[in-house]
This record gives sequence, C-alpha cells and structure tokens, in this order.
Amino acid sequence: MRPKTARLGGVLAAGVALTLGLAACGDGGTEAKPADGGSSAAASGTVKIGFMGDLTGPNAGIVIPPRNGAKLVIDEYNKTNPAVKVELVEYDSQGDPSKAVALAQQAIKTDKVASMIGPAFSGESAQVGPVLEEAAIPSITASATNTKLAENGWKFWHRILPNDSVQGPGIADFIAGAAAAKNVFVIDDKSEYGKPLADAVRTQLTSKGAKVTDDSLDPAESDFSSVVNKVAAAKPDAIFFGGYYAAAGNLLKQLRDKGVKDAKFFSGDGSLDRGLIDGAGAPNAEGALVGCPCYIATPDVTDAKVKGFADAYKAAFSADPSIYAAEGYDAATVFIEAIKAGNTTPDKINTFIGTVDLAGVSKQVKFGPNGEVEAKDIYMYQVKDGAITLLGKAAEAKLG
Repeated sequence: MRPKTARLGGVLAAGVALTLGLAACGDGGTEAKPADGGSSAAASGTVKIGFMGDLTGPNAGIVIPPRNGAKLVIDEYNKTNPAVKVELVEYDSQGDPSKAVALAQQAIKTDKVASMIGPAFSGESAQVGPVLEEAAIPSITASATNTKLAENGWKFWHRILPNDSVQGPGIADFIAGAAAAKNVFVIDDKSEYGKPLADAVRTQLTSKGAKVTDDSLDPAESDFSSVVNKVAAAKPDAIFFGGYYAAAGNLLKQLRDKGVKDAKFFSGDGSLDRGLIDGAGAPNAEGALVGCPCYIATPDVTDAKVKGFADAYKAAFSADPSIYAAEGYDAATVFIEAIKAGNTTPDKINTFIGTVDLAGVSKQVKFGPNGEVEAKDIYMYQVKDGAITLLGKAAEAKLG
C-alpha cells in the first residue's frame, strides 16, 4: 500500500495498507552480500530489528498500529529475560522513498539491524528492497500491497498480507455483487499504490459487465472539483477511490457537498482509518465501505488467541488494535520465533522464515518462494454510526 502519504481507529477489526514509488530491483542472479551486523549483534547479547514507515507524516495513522503491534511482541519477549534480547529500532520515513533509502543504509551500516519490519508503503518498499537485498537483510512488510513487489526475484523480502491483485478483485466482486452496482466511477491518486489497486478494480468490474468511468486526482491538491463534477455528471451507482484516507475523506466530503448522495463510496486499505470519517465529516462518511487484506480484532472477538492480543494491545497503548496492528504483531512474531530457535544472524533468520507455518493473530502465516503470504482473505468494513465496523470477508459479506 502507499505513496508519500496513509490509518484506522477504534472499534474494528483488522489491517490495511499502503504506497507509491518505483524502482528496479537488483539483479536476481547476483549473490547477496551478507551484512556484518548479525554476528556482532548476537555476540553482544542483543539482536536489532528495524521498523520502517511513516510515523509522523500525513498517513502515520496506518503505520503506527503495526509499529505498536511489533513493539508489543518484542516487549513481551524481553520480559521473559531471554539470553538474547531484542531491540526495536524505528525509522521514520514519512512515506518518502528517498528518505527511506537513506534510513535503510543507516540501519545496515550503522545500526547493524538483523532484520526489518517494513517498509510500510509500496513506493518506499520498491526503493528500499534492492538495498536490503544487496545487504542480505530479511524483511517482512505488514502493509505494502503493490503486486509488483513480489516480482523482483528478491530472496530476503516477505509480505504478511495479500497483494493488490487479490485486494482489487475482491473489492470489485463485492461492488458488483453485494452492492449490485452496474455503473461505477473509479478514481485513483496516481501513486504506486493507488493506481494499480484502482486498475485491478477497473479490470474486474469490467469483466463483471459493469460500466466503468475512469479519472485521477492529485492528493497534494485540496480542490477536487474537476473530478467531482465528472462524477456528478456520470450519476454512478458506486464510486471507488484508490488512495489514502486523507485524500479519500476530502474527496468524499466534496462529493456529498456537490449532491452526489446516493452513490456508495468505496476505497481500499489505504483509507481504513478514522481519518476518513474525520476528513469527510461523520454524516458524509456514513455508509462508506472500505476493503482490506487485513483483519482487525473487534471488541466482541471470541477466539482466545486474538482476544488475548487485543486485550494486551489495549492495555499497552490505551486503544483498540486497528489497521495492520495484527499484521505488525505477526511479522515481529516470525522474527522472535527465529531468534528463539537460535537464529540471530540475517542469513539464518531468512532461512528460518522459509520454514514458518504458524497461527498468527491475523492469519495462518506461511510464505511462498516469492515472499508472498499464502493466506488470501479480503475483508470489508463499513462506517456505521460514526465508527468503522467489520462486515466480514468480502466473498461472504452482505450490506445491511
């Protein structure tokens, strides 16, 4: 998921996602050079795990929850007084790929991390991936969903959630199915996250026989009247926006102010945040629907493992877990399990990741040879009474 900018809040259930960027990866035939941080870290009795993403920028809302999830795991582990401690080192990229690359180099050369959770967004992931690959530093992103990230031949890269080639069609099937929309206006923010996701929705809707009208907007602008006027003229049954919650909230407000009241508003994981409601205004956001390849633990969850996570998260951070909190927790758990098994160097941790098959709080965690997680569920959320609530899996959920 993501461009330079992307969150969720309170009472829902699950995860979401991320951003832009481009960047070619390193030559798949070149042998990666191991970083020298792993062995020295193990010798000192501490292994460093990095976390990279937008922690203070405009879309920090969808990055702080996975950071908190990762921190929760590491704190729980360190409380057991293990022989090898773990330190979480945070890198605030603000979703900017150029900043992310410099931070990755710092993580490798200066801080000597043994692994990395992130980057959070797709754009920075595209740029940082080759850097981590060359240094042979294993990474697991908890939120970057751009499909092409898995096509680079990287051996040290992993993703703990389904990509946009799964998310997009899943949302589109819901739009054409449960929402019964036949005339859909699809808008993207031109980012490395938003456009491919919107394209996947467009393609799937077309295959379902829906009429699709396309347009794009610049999320850095505040006036979306050009797009809004086109939507009003098209009189669609539904609108899908591929982008982040900051722009999504502004777009939704302008659409409703223009009189586009009846068309159902949809977006992807980048909009699964309380910021969508705040930006649009609660009355305008009511009924908005957001798809996500993530599961957010609701207060009424009955699964003991998930409930234990949700209760511990709330106790630690005074908030219910929100988007990608569970994915961040599961990503950190993979690294902790590797260390528990005696794997403290980057190469050994990476080898361990290839053997993982564990029940996480977000899903069963098992990675394919290309680093993709095998679980493929997409969930639908809806704004009801001013809060984001879980409808269920996209393939099964129904509108009330």
